[in-house]
Amino acid sequence: MAGELNRREFVQGTVAAAASTALGFQGTFTVKAGNPENVDTSKILNYNPEMEYRRCGKTNLMISAVCLGGHWKRLNKVVPNSFQGGNWLGAAIDDPDFQKNRYDVVTRCIERGINYIDACTGQEVLAYARALKGRRDKMYLGYSWYQREVRFAEWRTLEKLKQSLDMGLKEAGLDYVDIWRITCHEQSSRHTEAEIEAVIAALEWAKKTGRARFTGISSHDRPHIKMLLEKYPDQLEVICTPYTAKTKVVTDETGLWATMQKQDVGWFGIKPFASGSLFKGDSSPNSPYREEDDRLARLTIRYILSNPAITAPIPGMITPEQVDNVALAVKERRELDQEEKALLEREMDRVWAELPYHYRWLKDWEYV
Repeated sequence: MAGELNRREFVQGTVAAAASTALGFQGTFTVKAGNPENVDTSKILNYNPEMEYRRCGKTNLMISAVCLGGHWKRLNKVVPNSFQGGNWLGAAIDDPDFQKNRYDVVTRCIERGINYIDACTGQEVLAYARALKGRRDKMYLGYSWYQREVRFAEWRTLEKLKQSLDMGLKEAGLDYVDIWRITCHEQSSRHTEAEIEAVIAALEWAKKTGRARFTGISSHDRPHIKMLLEKYPDQLEVICTPYTAKTKVVTDETGLWATMQKQDVGWFGIKPFASGSLFKGDSSPNSPYREEDDRLARLTIRYILSNPAITAPIPGMITPEQVDNVALAVKERRELDQEEKALLEREMDRVWAELPYHYRWLKDWEYV
């Protein structure tokens, strides 16, 4: 289809992309909204002068400072009855109203200059591959089909991971993905050394065969991530970790932050809104808390982006208006004033006190 690449064209493009360092896109590099430094933006995918773009580590991709996370939690507040059994993973992805919602959200992302989608589940891969048909040239697609990756025992060998990726590409009608980031156990140190070696070998195979342009993992295990980045720098180009408005960076040389910088890794932050726990409303269009929740969302985005080392937070968004709101945050003053800091700290203390049991692990990411 128009705007899509076959695998051979993609491999050629990847070779060309490797030369992008000649443009000066090295280390922590940012093109701010409005491009005040007059940087050459011709190689930035879906460039919009109202958006900020950050270099995604050694991939040399320039990624929008906010991206679209694959999750669509609370979407049933916008598209009633879209969750089978009340579970967001059971969303009726073939339902026309669901498809229209995802298409409209992706469209607004493109209009705002957002250029990356991170799909984490099989349902997300299928839904976003469909929403991107005919306009893949506007978005990078991050891929993980976690149900067929190493969280599950039957998918922990090299051959099974190869099979998983090929099955997913075929089912989604994709010839390649921009980033394959395998979803490990949240505590990835639970994996055996052989399982990790299978992950690394699968990522290496995917790059060599043109199935993935770049590779990485998702994990919530700081010491283990640090060790893996030092051991497998060529295969781990991108990492997904939690990153909330409570997260603080430890800048000494022993921390994960320093290793991310040293290994030149792209860094995406999941759960920026603590899986929606930050918000007082239910995200429905007529929520009486909408204005207050929108402000909290913008404060969080501004707080996270005050760390120049992070590539982008990846919030799940369920309406075009939510896309507008996070895009607005990128243009707002980056540093929070004292009143804003106090408000965000007070609200995050509330979030920490009220976190559901299955999300209390977020507290482990208060320091990076």
